[in-house]
Amino acid sequence: MGIIKRNPFGHILFFKKWLIRISAVLSHRRFRGFNELKIEGSEIIKSLPDNNVLFVSNHQTYFADVVSMFHVFNASLKGRVDSIKNVGYMWNPKLNLYFIAAKETMTSGLLPRILAYAGSISIERTWRSHGKDVNRQVKMSDISKIGIALNDGWVITFPQGTTTPFKPIRKGTVFLIKQYKPIVIPIVIDGFRRSFDKKGIRIKKKNILQSIEIKQPLKIDYENESIEEIVKKIEFAIEQHPSFLKVLSEQELKIQQELNAKRQWT
Repeated sequence: MGIIKRNPFGHILFFKKWLIRISAVLSHRRFRGFNELKIEGSEIIKSLPDNNVLFVSNHQTYFADVVSMFHVFNASLKGRVDSIKNVGYMWNPKLNLYFIAAKETMTSGLLPRILAYAGSISIERTWRSHGKDVNRQVKMSDISKIGIALNDGWVITFPQGTTTPFKPIRKGTVFLIKQYKPIVIPIVIDGFRRSFDKKGIRIKKKNILQSIEIKQPLKIDYENESIEEIVKKIEFAIEQHPSFLKVLSEQELKIQQELNAKRQWT
């Protein structure tokens, strides 16, 4: 009879709202307490339309990256500028906010399955499965699911498809951009790898400088720019182009990790 409201993926919005509320309360001190999240550019969020927005970001942990963005986006929509003070902004969260994640990650345990209900678009990776390299065809059903999510709201994606820094941008992201023509918002995060374990659940270190920088929308000619040109734009925008490395050698990742270790509040 339409009494129970659902999103396009069949999730009951009442359950989803309470799941996000509870998760927000439980996770808030991870970004404002044990650590302090520095935010830049959040005023951009309020100016965005309600749907067909794609956020592209570098990736450091499986879950903490996404959870922090849920906090920042909802706080911004409630009028907070570069702040997540007072978690009351999550009482009425944005329910049409989604994130793209690997299906095997989101089905790996009870907690990932719960988080998946909050907004995961779970897809099968074409290049890696259960720790091994594979070469699979893209499932058109996965592409369709992302298109449905963009039509309904906002989508967060990590176009490198890995938490390892300076890996190449997956061209599938650009295919989505050219097909659905969303507004593309770059995000640069830092400090999460130092703060949390790889999954982003366990706190490794406290008093670490975490940061989220939200940048202006990318200017993209959807019809005429090539995939390679858009890939390069994204690489520079999320600061994952090789030119951002100070040393182009086998030690580049080690150097970046050593720099991260020093990024503590003094």
